[in-house]
Amino acid sequence: MLIKIYNDNPNPKAIEQVVDILRRGGVIIYPTDTVYGIGCDITQQKAIERVCEIRGLKPEKANLSFICYDLTDISQYTKSFDTSVFRVLKKALPGPFTFIFNATTKVPKLLSSKKKTVGIRVPDNNIVREIVKQLGNPIVTASIHDEDEIIEYSTDPELIHEKYEDLVDAVIDGGYGDNVASTVVDVTEGTFDVIREGKGDLEQFL
Repeated sequence: MLIKIYNDNPNPKAIEQVVDILRRGGVIIYPTDTVYGIGCDITQQKAIERVCEIRGLKPEKANLSFICYDLTDISQYTKSFDTSVFRVLKKALPGPFTFIFNATTKVPKLLSSKKKTVGIRVPDNNIVREIVKQLGNPIVTASIHDEDEIIEYSTDPELIHEKYEDLVDAVIDGGYGDNVASTVVDVTEGTFDVIREGKGDLEQFL
């Protein structure tokens, strides 16, 4: 199923349709402010396993991140951190970053892994944030990779739909995606350690 939703003004009925799919344990592909992602409701264990299977990942080892609506969502999943870190997050988010935090005990239970860290994203994209807001839970996210050796990430939602329509419950067409992933920043030690340079430039927020 291909569902067209516009980032500037997401149609509430279409958002509701997607949220309903997620609540029923569905897996979706959706746009972010960087590359297209694949994910599901973090409370749906079988759906998380499906996401890992589609992406060829082992659930206990997968570096899955959570997409949250805003910073108020993240305290359930991350151990407390300094106000200096919070100040930077407030300036940088929503934006093209994945921040790695020390995880609360809730995270391993959700992902059935032994992970002590969790990646958090608040993308600057109204479609996925509106979905998360209406769902009431974050969604687990992994990037959609392309087999093309030159272009690492798939950007055309119609081509993504052709490739994945039998594997997922819905693909959201939010227009062409980017082919540059998010910048990954480790803040587990209370400092900002960029472990993958991507679309976001953290320097301007420090």
